[in-house]
Amino acid sequence: MKPNFIQKVTNWGNYPVVEKEMKSEDAIEKIKDFVRNNNEIIARGNGRCYGDASLSEHIFSTKRLNKFISFDRLNGVLECESGVLLSDILEVIVPQGYFLFVTPGTKFISVGGAIASDVHGKNHHTEGCFSECLVEFSLLNENSEVITCSRTENAGKFWATVGGMGLTGIIISAKFKLKNIDTAYIRQESIRAENLDEIFKLFDESESWTYNVAWIDCLQTGKNTGRSILMRGEHAFKHELPKKLQEKPLRLKKKNIPTVPFYFPGFLLNSTTVKLFNFFYFNKQKSKEIKNYVDYETFFYPLDIINDWNKIYGKGGFIQYQMVIPKENGKAGMKKILETIAKSGNGSFLAVLKLFGKQNAEAYNSFPIEGYTLALDFKVNSKLTKLVEQLDAIVEEYGGRIYLTKDSMSRSSLTGYLKNVQNPKFVSLQSKRIINNI
Repeated sequence: MKPNFIQKVTNWGNYPVVEKEMKSEDAIEKIKDFVRNNNEIIARGNGRCYGDASLSEHIFSTKRLNKFISFDRLNGVLECESGVLLSDILEVIVPQGYFLFVTPGTKFISVGGAIASDVHGKNHHTEGCFSECLVEFSLLNENSEVITCSRTENAGKFWATVGGMGLTGIIISAKFKLKNIDTAYIRQESIRAENLDEIFKLFDESESWTYNVAWIDCLQTGKNTGRSILMRGEHAFKHELPKKLQEKPLRLKKKNIPTVPFYFPGFLLNSTTVKLFNFFYFNKQKSKEIKNYVDYETFFYPLDIINDWNKIYGKGGFIQYQMVIPKENGKAGMKKILETIAKSGNGSFLAVLKLFGKQNAEAYNSFPIEGYTLALDFKVNSKLTKLVEQLDAIVEEYGGRIYLTKDSMSRSSLTGYLKNVQNPKFVSLQSKRIINNI
């Protein structure tokens, strides 16, 4: 009979699925005991990374570290435990006129995960990664000591932990700065692009916008390769909003969120259904350009409007493949990647293109380098390993790298950019795959 702390664990992609020990505590002494008594430990937040990054022989769940510590409303500084979700934070700060400086495409990640991945958003070209607003955090290290890490105190651990994928210890709490906003709405412009040349031109023209992101049809070929829709945005001021939204500019109406009740049969997701979805998504925007105001949830978190949307990919799961190609090679690299995907028939509903700004040299474990990044979801099937190998070869050819938060299959030469994290105490299944390059 298995002990009750051994359980099946997987992350958002439902691939891979493993049976490992998972424990959750909120008492510091008990967390210290867990670290003292085990090796090969990794912290896990809400399990919204895609691959095997937060899986290990012994998993510490931070879900019980879910308390707010302080909120300096005057200066816009929040301190909370590492298991607090961004969704919880937004419920508190938005009505007070604040927003997150940097947020990824889901609000259901933990603060600890945001630091460990040094998450980026639609504004990396203007405001960088999460670490840019990070003041300090407390870290339980390999010696079961809780230390404070900042740019001036234990700075080496600070920068190793930022983007370090949990390999330096367990983040207990964090303090970070917030952004002032006037409303909970975004002034958005959506622009159709017929091909790769046009979308790259639009990105160049939109670099002064705070937020830029493009949905891209990854199955188009020939003159339509790279057909896409660019969405750019700015936080709206109250006076800009339509009159009906000015009454309560910092409060949104509660939405009914549907739930995917079961895993879809595998045969429903294929190249034909992806092509149909892409056709209707692109053509639902009839005009070349649309200007409107949308609430922040619609703009930043379009996938969060459906609970358990990962079940659409079936019980076999899916991977998200995200790479970055240096800016000077961006168009050529993306063209080759899109041609390879179209030829393979492994289409992606969720193909997202963004522009990264200059790399922060201090944050050496962070994924972004100056260039273009593309994220794609692929259902796990018998042909996927070959496609990932092909994409890896292209990314390597053009001097790019893979995002570890999404990775579960890629070659170590593209994922081994981590430094100063090698530690027998904190190990993930992912780090075992890439350890020779760390």
